[in-house]
Amino acid sequence: MPSPAHHTAGLGELVCSNSLKSKDPSTAPGMLKHELEQLGSLVLACARATSVPAGGALAVDRERFSDLITRRLGALPGLTIVRDEAREVPDGPVIIATGPLTSAAFEPALSRLIGPDRLSFYDAAAPIIEADSVDRSVCFPASRYDKGGADYLNCPMDRAEYETFADALLTAERVTLKDFESPDLFQACQPVEEVIRRGRDAPRFGAMKPVGLTDPRTGRRPWAVVQLRPEDRACKAYNLVGFQTNLTFDAQRAVFRTIPGLGHAEFLRYGVMHRNTFVDAPSLLTADLALRSEPRVRLAGQLAGTEGYLEAVAGGLVAALGAYAALSGGEPFVLPPVTAYGSLLAHATDPGTKGYQPMHVNFGLVPPIDPHVRDKRERHAVMAARGSEALEHLIASRPDLRVDSALATLAEVEL
Repeated sequence: MPSPAHHTAGLGELVCSNSLKSKDPSTAPGMLKHELEQLGSLVLACARATSVPAGGALAVDRERFSDLITRRLGALPGLTIVRDEAREVPDGPVIIATGPLTSAAFEPALSRLIGPDRLSFYDAAAPIIEADSVDRSVCFPASRYDKGGADYLNCPMDRAEYETFADALLTAERVTLKDFESPDLFQACQPVEEVIRRGRDAPRFGAMKPVGLTDPRTGRRPWAVVQLRPEDRACKAYNLVGFQTNLTFDAQRAVFRTIPGLGHAEFLRYGVMHRNTFVDAPSLLTADLALRSEPRVRLAGQLAGTEGYLEAVAGGLVAALGAYAALSGGEPFVLPPVTAYGSLLAHATDPGTKGYQPMHVNFGLVPPIDPHVRDKRERHAVMAARGSEALEHLIASRPDLRVDSALATLAEVEL
C-alpha cells in the first residue's frame, strides 16, 4: 500500500523536489555523484537519462525517472519484485529501507528490532504549477550568475511586492499549527511560512535571494526573487524552488498568486507536509549500515539517518555491497572517510556523535587536507580528487564485490 507521501506505484518516486543538487564536481553533491558513478549506481544513471534543464543542478523528469527505474529493475534477471506490505522483519540477511515513511503495520516490528526510542522529523514538498499559467512578460529565464544556462524562470519582486507577499504569508492559514512548533522539524527543509516567521527578511537570504540575477525590465537586481525549476523535459510544469509548505490549499492559491507573474497560476500539485522517520544511527549502526545488535539486518535510505535523495541512493549501495560481502565471506565494505558519503557515514555511525540529526553530505565532515589550500573552491576540488582516488583504490582491492560488473550496466541505461 502506498504511504501518504506517495501517489504512484512506481519505484523511485520522488515525493519532494525533483532536484538532485549540483553537478559541479568541486561541490559535496557533485562529489557524491562521482562516487555513485564509480560504484555503478543504476539510479544515478537513470537520473542522467531523464534529466531536465536545471542550470548547474541535476534535476529529473520525475515520472520518466520513476518509470525508467521500475523498468530497469523489472528487467534484471533473478530479481523478484513483490508488492505487499511487510509486517515483520524477514529471517536471514535483510535490508530495511522504508523510505520517507514507515507504515503503521511495520512500525511494531521495527520497534522490537531497534527499540522504541526512534527519532522523527517532518519534511515538506513544494507546489508545482502549470507552465502555461506563468506570465512570461513578468518572469524571465536565467540561472544565478548565468551558471548552467537560462534554465530557471524567475519571478522578480520589488520591495513593495515583497512586503505584500510577506504579509500574506505571515497571516495565511496552516494545516496543523502544532507541527511547526515541533523540535523534530528538519532544519534543512523548513516550510516557507516557518522561515518567514523566524525573520521577515529571512526568505530573501535563502530561497528568494536575488543575487546573480538582473530583471530585464529594470536592468537592476530585484529585491527578492522566486525561482521556478522545470519538472519535466517539455517544461510544461514548474516547481517553486524552496517553497515547501504546509499552508492549506486555499491559502496556497491566495498567497502564491501574490508573487509577480503567478497571478493566474494553476496548481498541478499543492505543497504538502509529511512525517519522516529515522533511527539514532550513532548508537545503532556500523559504518556499513548493519545493526550493531543484529548484523544480518541493514538499514538504508532515510531510515538510516541521512538526508537527501542521492544520500539515500548511496546508502542503498553501501548496504547492498555490505550484505553481499557478508554473504560471500569477505571483509566488511566500508567507504573511505575521505569520500563524501564515507565522511557522512563516519559521522552518522560514530558512537561519539551526540544529539544526532540527519545531514546531507558536506565538506565540513570531510577530513581536512594537508597542506591546507586557502582558496575554497580549489580546496574542495583537491578533496574531491583525493576521495575519488581513495574509492578507486578500494574498488580495485575488492574484486569480490563485482563493482566492475555494476559499472557495465551504466551503458545499458537508456530511455
